[in-house]
Amino acid sequence: MDTPGALLYRLAVDLKTSIVFCTRWPLAHPKPITGEDVARASWALPIAGALVGAAGALVYWISFRLGLPAALAAGLALAATLIATGCLHEDGLADTADGFGGGKTVADKLAIMRDSHIGTYGVCALMISLVLRWSAVTAIAYSPTVTMALIATHASARAALPMFMRWVPQARSDGLSTQVGQPPATSSVAATLLGLVALSLALGPIGALAALCLLLVANVLLAWLCMGQIRGQTGDVIGATEQVNETLVLLTCTALLKA
Repeated sequence: MDTPGALLYRLAVDLKTSIVFCTRWPLAHPKPITGEDVARASWALPIAGALVGAAGALVYWISFRLGLPAALAAGLALAATLIATGCLHEDGLADTADGFGGGKTVADKLAIMRDSHIGTYGVCALMISLVLRWSAVTAIAYSPTVTMALIATHASARAALPMFMRWVPQARSDGLSTQVGQPPATSSVAATLLGLVALSLALGPIGALAALCLLLVANVLLAWLCMGQIRGQTGDVIGATEQVNETLVLLTCTALLKA
């Protein structure tokens, strides 16, 4: 059994791993991050997500204080989150849309998803995702409420990913998702609980339950779709799942928190 000091050190390393993996922030790391590291650290994905949401909230607050219109402040806040993550999940959404929409066979779909070029389906998926998220933040408008919504959204959207990776088998024998493998059950449960806490703080118990039910339904449907399309999931699919989660939670926040 780990000593308290060793446990705290391991948790701190996991948190740092999740931040390095999820963002482009220049945190020094002594060695390359492996798939095993990411799987173990997956419990901290909601915390990394909360930090990304906080970055967007800070930009929104500054814009709000400068007297910029809500629509412009929302666009800048969204841009801040994209810069923070290096469009990691948006890339997965575009590749998944292109593969699922353009491929005829499983092999075709997987090949398209691995192609670095973006197609019509990917462009449309990105446009829908960005417009919905921008519209949601614009509708909320009030800066403190936007802060709660962005932090809760980015935390809970990533909180569901470890459990999704446990539900749905890998579609490839190589790639990022295969390297990570199945996150430990303890990490998956911890991530889910952290996401639920974030939702509860922003939306209250009833609102959090509503958002949780939406996420559950969406992830079950995505799992069914992935099994039908490519017989599993890939790193791109995980990114697309985060985007769907993020959009759904932000729209829920808009419905419940709109000024």
